[in-house]
Amino acid sequence: MTNTFPEPLVAARGLTKVYRSGTVETQALRGIDLALYPGEFTAVVGPSGGGKTTLLNIIGALDSPTEGELHILGHDLRRLSRRARAELRLRELGFVFQAFNLMPVLTAQENVEFVLELQGVGQERVGRARQVLEQLGLAELAGRRPGELSGGQQQRVAVARAVASLPRLVLADEPTANLDGDNAELLLTMMRELNEKKKITFLFSTHDPRVVAHARRVLTLVDGRITGDAEGNPQAVRG
Repeated sequence: MTNTFPEPLVAARGLTKVYRSGTVETQALRGIDLALYPGEFTAVVGPSGGGKTTLLNIIGALDSPTEGELHILGHDLRRLSRRARAELRLRELGFVFQAFNLMPVLTAQENVEFVLELQGVGQERVGRARQVLEQLGLAELAGRRPGELSGGQQQRVAVARAVASLPRLVLADEPTANLDGDNAELLLTMMRELNEKKKITFLFSTHDPRVVAHARRVLTLVDGRITGDAEGNPQAVRG
C-alpha cells in the first residue's frame, strides 16, 4: 500500500537547549518532540521565558540544539555545513524577528527587495516587493528608511520581507506585537491567504489572542516543554 501521508517539513525529536554562563546553566528547551506538516498555520503560546523564541531559532537553523535530532525540509541539520544552513535559510525559510532586523540604510522597498536580489531574482523583484507592501498598507511609505517609520510600520515591512520570496516555511516571532487591531487583522488575513493559495507553512510564537484566533493548531510551551497540542479555531479551517 502506498503511504499517502505527507512528510513533515519539520521533524524534531528530543530537542534540548542549554545555555551556559560560567557555572550557571539555563535549560531553555527540554526534550521537544514535534512534527510540523506542509500547509500548517500554527501558533506557539505560553509564558515569556518558556522557550518560544529559542524553538523558532533552532527550527530556523539560526541556533543549534544541545541535544536531539532535527530535520528541516528533509535535511538533517547535524550534517549541514554553515554554508548549507545559510543557503537553506535563504532559499526556503522566511523570518519575522521581534527586533525587525531591517537594514537601516535601505528604504522599505529596498529591504523587501534585498532577499529577492540575494536569491537571484531579476527586475521583477521590484514589482513583487511593491505588491506585498501594498497588501500591507505600506505603498506610500515604500521610500522611507526604517528610522522614519513607526514600530508597527517596521514590523509590517519585516513581514513583507519574510513572505515576498514565497518561502516554504515562515517563522514569525511575535509578528503582531506592535500592531493595532486593524493592521494586525490585515497582516493575518494576508498570511492566511498565502497559506491557502501559495501553500506557505507558518509557525508563530505569540501572546496575541488575535493570532491564536487565526491558527489551525495551537502548541503550548511552558518551561521548555510542550504541554499542549490542540486544534485551533475551527473557523480557521481552509475553505
